[in-house]
Amino acid sequence: MAELLPCVETAPRGEVSSSVVWLHGLGASGHDFEPVVPHLRLPRTRFVFPHAPRRPVSVNMGLIMPAWYDITGFTPATFGVEARHVRESAALVAALLDREKERGVPSTRTVLAGFSQGGALALFEGLRYPDPLAGIMVLSAHEPLAETREKEQSEANRTTPMLFCHGTYDPVVPVGLGRAAYESCAQGRDARWHELPIEHSVSMEEIELIAGWLKERLEPAA
Repeated sequence: MAELLPCVETAPRGEVSSSVVWLHGLGASGHDFEPVVPHLRLPRTRFVFPHAPRRPVSVNMGLIMPAWYDITGFTPATFGVEARHVRESAALVAALLDREKERGVPSTRTVLAGFSQGGALALFEGLRYPDPLAGIMVLSAHEPLAETREKEQSEANRTTPMLFCHGTYDPVVPVGLGRAAYESCAQGRDARWHELPIEHSVSMEEIELIAGWLKERLEPAA
């Protein structure tokens, strides 16, 4: 089993009936989205925010920072990524998803989410995880190693619901890359695209969209 990443966790005082594993962006930490939890109004959900490994990042002059993978370059049409790092980090995320099952939350009650580089990794691993997830949430992200998806995609998550949100004015991950990821993955599933008038960030309007979508996935009507 892969090692377990250190994580920030918020959990209800009572029974945990669902989980969200949420991956932060480049240079951030597991604390990044912790303040969002109260706005999501999910009283029986455990939120797991792992800290990415630290590594040199080529496009940032080789500075060492929390990063799910090295970014070797980018253009408006694509990001260059270190494939080995993507796969190593995906295995670390899979280990966290496996731990949620061991702690009593089935994969069908677990959402994998992420922002920016974390959203890219959530998309990569969510489509390849061998057990069915409740949903995959991709915020302000592109799709890494898209050319390997069809061969590697898990049958268990071929129809898993997905939420894509992206800022129209994003200067870091162009909105066209996010839209392309959505369009490539949408066929045959409930996949939703929301484009918001923001840059590379998350707005309160977006948080409300996320809250509603998570409630659909994790607190379905009786």
